[in-house]
Amino acid sequence: MTSKIDAVMDDAIAKGSIVGGELAVARHGDLVYRRAAGWFDREAGVLMPDNAIYRLASVTKPIVAATALAMVDKGLIKLDDRVSEHIPWFAPRLESGEAAPITIHHLLTHTAGLSYAYPADPEISTGLAASEQSLQENFSRVALHPLDYEPGSAWQYSVAIDVLGAVLTAVHGGSLENAVHTHVTGPLGMTETGFFVADEARLAKPYADGSPPTPMTDPQAVQGDNGVVTFSPSRIFSKSAFQSGGAGMAGTPADILRFLETLRIGGGQALSKASVALGFSNRIGTVPRADAGQRFGYFGAIVEDPAEADSPSAKGTVNWGGVYGHSWLIDPANGLTLISMSNTALEGCTGRYPKDIIRAVYAELT
Repeated sequence: MTSKIDAVMDDAIAKGSIVGGELAVARHGDLVYRRAAGWFDREAGVLMPDNAIYRLASVTKPIVAATALAMVDKGLIKLDDRVSEHIPWFAPRLESGEAAPITIHHLLTHTAGLSYAYPADPEISTGLAASEQSLQENFSRVALHPLDYEPGSAWQYSVAIDVLGAVLTAVHGGSLENAVHTHVTGPLGMTETGFFVADEARLAKPYADGSPPTPMTDPQAVQGDNGVVTFSPSRIFSKSAFQSGGAGMAGTPADILRFLETLRIGGGQALSKASVALGFSNRIGTVPRADAGQRFGYFGAIVEDPAEADSPSAKGTVNWGGVYGHSWLIDPANGLTLISMSNTALEGCTGRYPKDIIRAVYAELT
């Protein structure tokens, strides 16, 4: 696996779509492609090293979801538990004022009635921007807002995994980092991934979309297809900001590939095969989603109809990304796992680049 993938990476860097990035691809457990390319720090003339550390954004989500399922395996929580049983301060209601119990299942599937936009309260942080609040302080504010819909009746990407993080923290005790390390990153040996930066010298300099991309300021607003995304690159160093289960971790391609491969083979030392199988299946039924041909499980989107999804991957492929510039997939039918990480938001996540990378990988397979 070289020419087609190399061409996509080289072209994106030459055109300035992304500044730098890394790609790792495993097939049936063997590493078949691994490359770092472009700039780690363009202004300083530093090339991208192998296995840099990146702010993960929503690549945090499947790790926190796996933590929840590991705690289900151990009998610490149940999927049908009401969230308010564990964090009584979080019990938002419908617009009518009617109670609408949210379960852990609803949080995992983004069917809880929550949102990623609370413009009426600018003090609410959704995990990427700066915050000086604790989980309870921040999400108590969210709980004051009516739900957008009856839990389970619709799908909407949201702060649900952040709320899940608050549940896991309350049940496990300590911090969300403690829970994630105990149940997932510790058992899997993911020593450079967590709510910390393992080696500041290897933390990739973040860039915002542009022609060419520009070094991120703090804060940094980036226009996306669904509105403006506000980043705070320094948030990862904050000791007072809540640990965001939806966006707050940093980590390396090697660690993330290990995690994704563990899911592909059935859970390893972290999860039961039954929990992984559940997470890899459609957990939202026929609830509509904007992404054609795709459903949603407990770790990410699931390709149900590859043709309708305009995807070269097989039916049952699980995929998602992170707005700092990342994309990943697990294709069980082809024994394929892919993690693409870049330092360019949002292109490396929602732009053309990850789509071209995925098509190049599958072209190499054939």
